[in-house]
Amino acid sequence: MNEHSVYSVTQVNQYIKSLLDGDRILANVLIRGEISNYKAYPSGHHYFSLKDEEGSLRCVLFRREAGKIRFRPQNGMRVIAFGRITVFPRDGQYQLYCSNLTPDGMGELHLAFEQCRDKLYREGLFDPAHKKPIPKFPQRIALITSSAGAAVWDMIRILGARWPMAQISVVPVRVQGVEAPGELCAALDWVNRYALADLIITGRGGGSMEDLWAFNDEEVARSIYASQIPVISAVGHEPDVTIADYVADLRASTPSNGAELAVPHQEEVCAALFQLERRMEHSMLQRLERARGRLTALGERRVLQIPMAPIEDRRMWLALQGEKLQRGLAGGLSAQRERLARLAAGLDAMSPLKVLGRGYAIASTRRGVIKSKTDVLPGEEIRLRLTDGAISCRAESGSQASHNAEGAQ
Repeated sequence: MNEHSVYSVTQVNQYIKSLLDGDRILANVLIRGEISNYKAYPSGHHYFSLKDEEGSLRCVLFRREAGKIRFRPQNGMRVIAFGRITVFPRDGQYQLYCSNLTPDGMGELHLAFEQCRDKLYREGLFDPAHKKPIPKFPQRIALITSSAGAAVWDMIRILGARWPMAQISVVPVRVQGVEAPGELCAALDWVNRYALADLIITGRGGGSMEDLWAFNDEEVARSIYASQIPVISAVGHEPDVTIADYVADLRASTPSNGAELAVPHQEEVCAALFQLERRMEHSMLQRLERARGRLTALGERRVLQIPMAPIEDRRMWLALQGEKLQRGLAGGLSAQRERLARLAAGLDAMSPLKVLGRGYAIASTRRGVIKSKTDVLPGEEIRLRLTDGAISCRAESGSQASHNAEGAQ
């Protein structure tokens, strides 16, 4: 550029960009710093700054590169960014175009594992209250795993030896690589949608954390959690722990252990059934002995030996009650007769006929019995009741009526 020439802003920015793009160091640079002002846009692009104690550098992580990162960047996280530094001519600001981002001091996979585990734990996907019980005697078992690995044959062999009554279905999927999480989710959904099993075992043999990463995928964990069929997670070896182990209804240390936990051993079940048979037989013998003793006791009862005895006893009881009733009725009737005689004697003693028998008469008019001379009117007809009949007379006066009455007597 000529020092006396006048240039436009765009020309200057393009010139600076060409200088930066031509620098081999800035074309492939590793930068350590702390993330700040981090923001992910709906477009999939990520924008943030890297800073240290004395400076700051703007950075951009485009969607294609961001999709390769397994962990989620956060403000305050120390990282190592790899990329190229150049100028965006429109703004005239230089920035780092990241092509890779790794945690500083912690492996990328380990950090992604910790972030996913903490996130799902806070959402309650690991809560024991949501875990479904494993059926004791499953009839249909679905093995969601690779059909080419040794793990699936170990599980089939163990399941067949322990519980040959179960129907085993292998749902082949990839268990490693970019396509593995999607295939695992699809297989879990397919088995649930068509109710193809009573129990699901998903897993694979051992390997590195990178090899087992499909079982640390968040979508796989959510598919296991959403399964209506109980799921046993059988991934890797004893020390290996995946997100699938946390969210599954039961965790097995290995695929072989998953098969052992899925079904009982037929010999143990037969032994338990034999013990139950012995206990039932013993219980029935005891019940029969008790029933036989009761039958013997009932057979010795008098009512069964002499069937008419109860009837005779009742007949005697009725006879005694009849005698008591007769005695009671006779006594009551005699008392009532005596009372009636006393009352009759009293009435007879007070009878007007007794008085008439001694020579007295009862005088009456039409108006009633004469109790006083004032009850009789002169010339009124008087009726005299005697012991053997009645006579009529007429009153002439009080004294005359009395005299006539005496003469009539």
